[in-house]
Amino acid sequence: MLDLIPADCTIMSIEAIIDDFDFLEDWEDRYRYLIELGRALPPLEKSERIDANKVRGCASQVWLVHTADGGEDPVLNFRGESDAHIVQGLIAILLALYSGQRASRILEIDAEAQLNQIGLRDHLTAQRSNGLSSMVARIRRDAEATSAASV
Repeated sequence: MLDLIPADCTIMSIEAIIDDFDFLEDWEDRYRYLIELGRALPPLEKSERIDANKVRGCASQVWLVHTADGGEDPVLNFRGESDAHIVQGLIAILLALYSGQRASRILEIDAEAQLNQIGLRDHLTAQRSNGLSSMVARIRRDAEATSAASV
């Protein structure tokens, strides 16, 4: 297996992830890659793994936290963690898609179109697919709330 994950724990771009998925031909390799993406994420602090940061609608334990730079259209940076390896990889993909974006841009992003380029939905269980939708919804709610608070 190729070493496609940066060693410095930086979040990869969604374009790089899509390219890597295209390069990997079988889903067994893609699942391994997804797990590697998740392992490359820095863990949350214990103090961040609290009920207020939990994502509802996920079968696995999932926590998402964000910071915002303030301003009229704030930039949001997300971090996340799960107790399940594949879900941790899904978090890495969502961070690549959303983290570092302005709140208005987050609300414009068509996550389904991006995820369809990877073909994820076709290879996830119904529970994981629902959990992925819950994570996207949570990120969008965070962007909406942060945007509303900055007005």
